[in-house]
Amino acid sequence: MTRTIRQTVTIGAAPLEVYCALLDSKRHAAFTGSAARISAKVGGAFSCYGGYITGTNLELIPSRRIVQAWRSRGWPLGTFSLVTFALARAAGGATRLTFTQVGVPASDTKDKAGGWRTHYWRPLKAYLES
Repeated sequence: MTRTIRQTVTIGAAPLEVYCALLDSKRHAAFTGSAARISAKVGGAFSCYGGYITGTNLELIPSRRIVQAWRSRGWPLGTFSLVTFALARAAGGATRLTFTQVGVPASDTKDKAGGWRTHYWRPLKAYLES
């Protein structure tokens, strides 16, 4: 059984800045504090948090949308979720990021939902809003 995670966050930076932070290895490493290797091409692979997260880029629309096949270490072999970062301009030049992760193993949903807030949204806001 799998579950879906849905979260929305407003980040005080332009959509292109948010997009680049999520897809640029050096920027990603800067806000997470962990090594990242991220291709910025459709079909390209990514690895974050020292290989804890791996996957492939499925759709990339600069400033608007990132869709990835995403998996976490420890998930059953061959198990991937579908992650979507939808970016929209918000008031004052900020970005409204609407996040969806479909296909998360039910046993890991609570940890992943908390992990996105703790390991992505908070440090991403701190990095881009400073």
